[in-house]
Amino acid sequence: MSMLVVAVATLGATAMTPASPAQADDDQPTTRELLEQCDDGTDLCVFHPSGSPVDSMGDPHQVGDSAFNCTKDLQRSTVGWSDTTGETNTVGVSMSAEYGFTELFKVTITASYEHSWQSSHTEEQQTNVEVKPGEVGWITREAAMEEIDGTYEMHFEDPYYGHRIWYVPFTAKGPKADAPSTKTQHTRKMTKKEKQEHCG
Repeated sequence: MSMLVVAVATLGATAMTPASPAQADDDQPTTRELLEQCDDGTDLCVFHPSGSPVDSMGDPHQVGDSAFNCTKDLQRSTVGWSDTTGETNTVGVSMSAEYGFTELFKVTITASYEHSWQSSHTEEQQTNVEVKPGEVGWITREAAMEEIDGTYEMHFEDPYYGHRIWYVPFTAKGPKADAPSTKTQHTRKMTKKEKQEHCG
């Protein structure tokens, strides 16, 4: 993910000057290098959320095994499954890692939204699927997710890459442990190859 990192030259400045592409390559730290200085090289490091979390559903994907009905009767199969949903963010570092910026992010989220940030969430369930004769059935799951955008404001006593103040855009998306996921039952006719493999 390409992110724009903005620097302000002096403590009293209000104008923000974006880095040019050449500066970003040669004279600018990476987003991760900047954030790793949070509380370990800064006088001030604050995360400012830009608004309320944005809820969404993750991509649908199969959980558990497929159920093949090789009989002449309608079959109800119980599919047992366990599925873990992880997080993504601007720098690709788990927010469960012990960095100053990760700890600050989690504390800010709890204070701002009254719920904790989840780096991963595992759901286990037994789900029934009804499969007609000659068909295969399976279950897909979509996890409830939340996305948070914001900006880290970082003040340095001594200039860091030529600037005392940095504003670092940051986005994180993770699972909502307290929200239900969506489970969907699917069926279709078995292919000739599947009948040979599973029905003899």
